[in-house]
Parts: sequence; structure tokens; C-alpha cells
Amino acid sequence: MQRSVTAEESYRRGRDHLERGETQSALDHFRTAHQVDRANPRYRSFYGLGLALVERRFDRALELCRSAAKEEFFNPELYHNLARVHLAFGFKAEASRYLRRGLMIDPGNGAMQTELRGLGMRRRPVLSFLPRRHPVNRLLGRFIRVWGEAEDEPTPEPQSA
Repeated sequence: MQRSVTAEESYRRGRDHLERGETQSALDHFRTAHQVDRANPRYRSFYGLGLALVERRFDRALELCRSAAKEEFFNPELYHNLARVHLAFGFKAEASRYLRRGLMIDPGNGAMQTELRGLGMRRRPVLSFLPRRHPVNRLLGRFIRVWGEAEDEPTPEPQSA
């Protein structure tokens, strides 16, 4: 007789596998937890994250993670998962938005702070009334960046003969 695994046990095993980078095993455990208890927002969110990372099913993953975050809107971990799903598909702006939302709930969350820092910060366009990709903004931005780097270089000391 085989012992049945609880949803919470499956979820915890999935988290362990995810932390070790074993995404396929993590997805299998998250799927089991979600099937046992479909009403639990955490299980739904992590199942969505697993689908994004392993099966590359963006729409389904996004649907699961968003519904979980709507239901448990005070849980920063669910916003982190939403951000990770967006990052998995290259949507950095959306990921940044969800990381900031999670950090509003838990400002001391180190994992989200690290992830947000890893995304980097863009400077404001030089001419804010023009789009960022406008050729004038791009040219001025390059000029300012190069000029700023030149100012940061140490000036050579005059040598005495």
C-alpha cells in the first residue's frame, strides 16, 4: 500500500528542487500539490512558475500566477513568482513592476531586492518629451554617457623633467 503525499509535502519538495535548480522535478511536485488542493494560491502560483520555466507555457503560467496574486494580494512571494514568469520570457519592465509591488508589501525581502538590482536601472531619457528610442534622445544619451565616462577618468599628472 502506497502512502499518499499531502499537498503541503509536495509543495515543500517542489520548493527544495526549485532552489537546487531542478526545475522539472519542482514542476512535478508543484503540479501534484495543485491537483490535490486547487484552491491554494501558493500552490497555484508555484505551479504556474514551474509551467513557465519548464514547459514555456506563458499564457497558462501567467493566468495561474495572476489569479493567485489577486486572491492573496498581501503575499509578496506571489508577486515574486509573477516577476519570475515575466523574466523567463524577457519582459523586464513587467517583472520590475511586480518586484516593486512585492517590495511594497515586504521591503526587507532580500531575494526580490537582489532580483530588482539585477535588472538594472535605466536613466530617464535626456529629452523627456520625446520617446526613449527617438534618434535625438539616443544620440544625446550616448554623448552624455561618453562625456561622463571621460570626466571620471583620472587626469594624468604632469611629469617634471
